Amino acid sequence: MLTRAARLDDLPAAYRVCHETGLPDDGSPRSPELLGHVYVGPYLVAPGARAVVVVDGEGVGGYLLCARDTRSHEAWVEQHWLPGLRVDHPLDFPRSPADQEIVELLHTPAIAPESVVAGFPAHMHIDLFERLQGRGLGSTLIGDLFADLAREGIPGIHLGVGVDNAGAIRFYGRLGFVELMRDASAVYMGRRL
Repeated sequence: MLTRAARLDDLPAAYRVCHETGLPDDGSPRSPELLGHVYVGPYLVAPGARAVVVVDGEGVGGYLLCARDTRSHEAWVEQHWLPGLRVDHPLDFPRSPADQEIVELLHTPAIAPESVVAGFPAHMHIDLFERLQGRGLGSTLIGDLFADLAREGIPGIHLGVGVDNAGAIRFYGRLGFVELMRDASAVYMGRRL
């Protein structure tokens, strides 16, 4: 198993990881690329983003993605990433409710609250296939990210977790993240670096 910087040719495999780990399977049809368009693609191509993949004998099995400057990343995504996707995925096209929810994110992306970004300007996403979980790999990847961002002078990092994802909230709490705020669907957690 190795961990390395992501390359453009990792996009299909990273999208697959996102699709298969990102949402619970409720049985409704889901387009395999949509979730990746929101949570993976921009991090592999945007300037200033940090993308690491984990590769084992079965291929890419996980990633850690980070935007060092959330506001700059959001602006780049709005200007360069989303315009074409909005044309390809119009809001008024018939699709499953699960896909419609993601398409709505392409048209109205989530913007991190200013109260979170002010003290925790970087943000991250991590997903690992089950075959790579339980080995301390996620903690190691995140610890390496903390060290890198601290060396760059970035004061804090945040992430969003589904309000009903108690396991993830506990995991991030063990890594020093604290709850910053919550709304009906997400808990924002941050960690000083």
